[in-house]
Amino acid sequence: MNVKQEVSVKKIAKDAEEYYRGGYFCCEAVMASVRDNFELDVPKEVIAMSSGMAVGAGRSGCMCGALNGGILALGLFFGRTEQNGPKDPKVVKCMELVNELHSWFKVANKKNSVCCRVLTKEFDMGKGEHKEQCIYFTGLCAGKVAEIVVRELGLTNLDEQEA
Repeated sequence: MNVKQEVSVKKIAKDAEEYYRGGYFCCEAVMASVRDNFELDVPKEVIAMSSGMAVGAGRSGCMCGALNGGILALGLFFGRTEQNGPKDPKVVKCMELVNELHSWFKVANKKNSVCCRVLTKEFDMGKGEHKEQCIYFTGLCAGKVAEIVVRELGLTNLDEQEA
């Protein structure tokens, strides 16, 4: 898979937020921003693949859709397509990176949870009160995924050149 060698992590986070504001769910917005900013040569169907993961997986309120999008995006870069068993170095690395994202998100959202219901419990979901928080979590996850990809693939984060 061809990957753009220089990206702005901040732009990836911001674009994910804008994709959410523009009509995607959190998970779709993360996937779209990662796909577009890394200029991945994968079909737009990877965004469609993530559609059901929003609002805690099909509105079930389970794991946060932004985190689900991040997990899917990491799988796109580091997952496998061959049946090489549980010790396959590729899947071992992917699981390690997903665990890193999951653990980080629990701390980063200050609620020590990855559960959509917990993250949004003080909001009336029917009134859309949760949207700004979810937009924030979407950008947060997209940015962290971008940081991991940049680090693991030895890419250039254009934001570091500005500093």
